[in-house]
Amino acid sequence: MKRTTNILSIILVIAALAILVFGRVGKPVLQPTVTVYVTKEIEAQAPAPAEAEPVETPEPEPEPEPEYFTLSFIGDCTLTSFNGGTDYRNKLGDDYSYPFKNTIQYFKNDDLTFANLECSFSDRALYAGADRTFSFRCPTAYVNILLEGSVEFVNTANNHFDDFGQNGIDDTLATLREAGIAYGEKNSIQIFETESGLKVGIYCEPYDTGAKTPDQISKSAVEAVNKLKEMGAEYIICAYHWGNEGKYSVFDRMSQPAHAAIDAGANLVYGSHPHVLLPIEEYNGGIIMYSLGNWSFGGNTHPSDPDTALVQVTVKRDLDGTVTTEGYNAVPCCVSSTFPPNFNNVKATDYNDYVPTPYEEGSEHWNRTMSKLDGTFTGADLYIDYSAFH
Repeated sequence: MKRTTNILSIILVIAALAILVFGRVGKPVLQPTVTVYVTKEIEAQAPAPAEAEPVETPEPEPEPEPEYFTLSFIGDCTLTSFNGGTDYRNKLGDDYSYPFKNTIQYFKNDDLTFANLECSFSDRALYAGADRTFSFRCPTAYVNILLEGSVEFVNTANNHFDDFGQNGIDDTLATLREAGIAYGEKNSIQIFETESGLKVGIYCEPYDTGAKTPDQISKSAVEAVNKLKEMGAEYIICAYHWGNEGKYSVFDRMSQPAHAAIDAGANLVYGSHPHVLLPIEEYNGGIIMYSLGNWSFGGNTHPSDPDTALVQVTVKRDLDGTVTTEGYNAVPCCVSSTFPPNFNNVKATDYNDYVPTPYEEGSEHWNRTMSKLDGTFTGADLYIDYSAFH
């Protein structure tokens, strides 16, 4: 009985163990849970996502625009007193900016300033020809007056160019070349290119002594204009020394060649010699300045007509390369900064200080000067009496 009990006890133990073992079969084994904490410091060190490169928007190309140029014109520059006189020299002193001091603002930023030069530059003791009533010679240093006035081109094809013969001509041209001032001689045909790139063709007709007929002068102008166009000129100027001193009239021998030049393709005609202002004519797309009178004029201490003007022409180069005259602006001036005390008797005093000065716009003097330029002036011609010099 006891043996049976032991066997039964063993069987029960074995059964209990089996139940314990086989009861856990198929149950999942649980893994311990681990919590990970990320500190703010670690978050800050985390790499940021890469930003996209900005896309540059190309700036639009500027629209091409026409080019504009300013050409300035003044009358006679006679930079000394006549026949060795000293009045001009005494007023000038060593200040070469003196004659242009009241008008330089118009010329210093333009593209070309054009003047008629009626004097010789020489440091030699030259003597004028016996047929000369008046002669004008100044030291070569006086070329600085033109430089200080921003004058780039002078016409020398006038009746005073050869006051002192070939020596005077040689010294004058050498002085201009050394100073870098371009010039036109009798019958010269040339291209002057401005620093801004405008190719200006310039023809200088010899002084009109009456030896050539208007038809001959016109023929020369047409030939010169055609030659300048062949040379590549964009803007063409024909310069003349014509008319009668002190006369406010435009004669046929002036208007006929001027019209012929414009009809042939010239853009502008520049005249000098009468020592008074003559009308500015707009003709067939061109501009004709028959005379701009005196500018800094040492030839007279009391000019009978004190009025002068500077004229600025606006030139347009269009996108297709076409060059045209857009218009002009005239600035009425007195030849002197010391205005005549009595305009009805300007010979009463030596008022000329050789410093051209603008008149006040709208004043009596301004209006009188404008009437000479627009052709409405009705005053009498000047009486020029040289009998005291003969």
